Amino acid sequence: MDPILLGALVAIATVIVLFLGISVAVGLLIVSAGFLIIFDGMSSLQLIPEILFSKLDNFALLSIPMFIIMGASIASTQASVDLYEALERWLTRVPGGLLISNLGACALFAAMSGSSPATCAAIGKMGIPEMRKRGYPDGVAAGSIAAGGTLGILIPPSITMIVYGISTETSIGRLFLAGVIPGLLLVGLFMAWSLYSTWRSGGTAKISSQRYNWKQRLEIMPRVLPFFAIILGVMFAMYGGVATPSETAAVGAILCITVAMIIYKLWHPKDIWEVLRSSAKESVMILFIIGAAGVFAYMMSSLFITQSIAEWISTLDVNRWILMLSVNIFLLIAGFFLPPVAVILMTAPILLPIITNAGFDPIWFAVVLTINMEIGLISPPVGLNLYVINGIAPDISLKTILVGSVPFVGCMLLAIIILCIFPGLALWLPQIVMG
Repeated sequence: MDPILLGALVAIATVIVLFLGISVAVGLLIVSAGFLIIFDGMSSLQLIPEILFSKLDNFALLSIPMFIIMGASIASTQASVDLYEALERWLTRVPGGLLISNLGACALFAAMSGSSPATCAAIGKMGIPEMRKRGYPDGVAAGSIAAGGTLGILIPPSITMIVYGISTETSIGRLFLAGVIPGLLLVGLFMAWSLYSTWRSGGTAKISSQRYNWKQRLEIMPRVLPFFAIILGVMFAMYGGVATPSETAAVGAILCITVAMIIYKLWHPKDIWEVLRSSAKESVMILFIIGAAGVFAYMMSSLFITQSIAEWISTLDVNRWILMLSVNIFLLIAGFFLPPVAVILMTAPILLPIITNAGFDPIWFAVVLTINMEIGLISPPVGLNLYVINGIAPDISLKTILVGSVPFVGCMLLAIIILCIFPGLALWLPQIVMG
């Protein structure tokens, strides 16, 4: 059978299996095993366990559970409350200041946790009720938190960047650095839209009547400064040549647990066990997907599907930016239905040779891919962040949350365009720091 046609059949089968509600990892294994049996015989099943475990035999993968523990320990404390209150005290008299402080809190919490759902849940629990009380429309209040939460997979430490680095054999340190300036760019675009929308709807009505003096503004800072110190310490260890990303993640996890125990009195064994239990659960889920995606990639390569698709695309006589537009559309559609980790693991091995042959930098492409995945987090039918926000504020309909997040999707698309015009925004910092 023609490999291109066979690839189409694999895609259709994968979509059908995943739409049955089967977990992503199990679905990938079912599709892989099915096609291997049909075309290579039953003997090919003997290779599946070896491929799955060999895919997990990578020292860099240790950074995933460590960064997850780092985020879980922070999420289990009142750090998000203190962070939110600190920004609210400093920006309360600015028109749209509460909306801006929520987005800033999302960005900072994302830098500490690396998780989009955790960021949405932590900041949304305080931010959404407060914004609604101040007169912000439900859509703006919910949509801004849903969009701000997506920053968790772009601003380092980012699990998706680690997965991309492992699947494409790209430097994780460079990928982390590449996400910094685009992450700040997205935060700036989100805040710019927030200021404009607040001004358009009469911003003075949304200024808090609460006034804080300098003593009140400064007294909250000692509770959040240790977490900023951890972020700076992790960055210094990673880029100062002190430790590898995996070792740095382990140190960051220990520091976050220590700070949570000292500042927030996280002493009870039950609380610590819950942090470790939730971290183990999420880590196993991600690692299982990584292993299953390795089997899926082997099946695609064994049947010459990956090579044929790459060769077919390389023969197309199209402008490279038309090619990149097509890739972005494909990633957007994939992100609507699959979680970011699954999309990266399934598509990166196919897309990487295509985009490098077209003259695009793989580090830059990682940032573009991640922003596409961010859009998927606030787009139906999956739209994980939409459901997290709906769980926090069940009286706000999914439609209202979706409509409120649409302008922020526009900001993300604008960020992709800006990165296409100025790729140095993603590449400058890795080149300066790491050469």
